[in-house]
Amino acid sequence: MTPLSVFDIASRAMSAQLVRLNTTASNLANAGSVAGSEAAAYRPLKPVFATTYAGGLATVDVERIASGTRPPERRHDPAHPLADANGDVWVAAVDTNQELVEMTETARQYANNVEVMATAKTLILDTLRMGR
Repeated sequence: MTPLSVFDIASRAMSAQLVRLNTTASNLANAGSVAGSEAAAYRPLKPVFATTYAGGLATVDVERIASGTRPPERRHDPAHPLADANGDVWVAAVDTNQELVEMTETARQYANNVEVMATAKTLILDTLRMGR
């Protein structure tokens, strides 16, 4: 296995953050969605990250996407077209405030990795100019 460069490390981290951002967007899009049964209700998604080691350096990969463990909320709404025999509907257990915090944190971490790549590029170009 070849050693990882700073660009490999940062790009893997950016890819992981992109998956995290996409799952957050999916959760926000499904917040408040209603289903006719508990089994059919949307469950929030969370990426599970794994550390990958190569040549003495570590980076991150997305191991899998896991469904949340919070059960959907049961609401009594017999007039709803998806209501079950008891008149209940099931609402996705998505905490929009938590998801917005997650989105902000993800965007900042993504931006940090963009800055790492820009700094590395600048340092490489400056080093090449010194050799002239």
